[in-house]
Amino acid sequence: MSAEEDLDQFEAEIELALYQEYRAVLPMFRYVVETERRFYLANEVRVVPRSESGTTYFEVELADAWVWDMYRPTRFVTSVRVVTYKDVNVEALPEKES
Repeated sequence: MSAEEDLDQFEAEIELALYQEYRAVLPMFRYVVETERRFYLANEVRVVPRSESGTTYFEVELADAWVWDMYRPTRFVTSVRVVTYKDVNVEALPEKES
């Protein structure tokens, strides 16, 4: 195998492990949040539109979150603040059955 093939295989394995982790932790969260750079699971979400000099951007605050990022050593975080000029998608997950 070439070094490039080794790297591709390594990244594919990390991506699969990340997907498996996502499936395992999904029931712990209430919201799915997508920005142009990241994908999050969170239990609290606040999106505040801001306007400055005719430009609109969004401040996104998440609490009790999990970050989809294969290069992060720790994906569980207590709070996240994202500032973005792009779209933000927030989806409420179905209620858990008791």
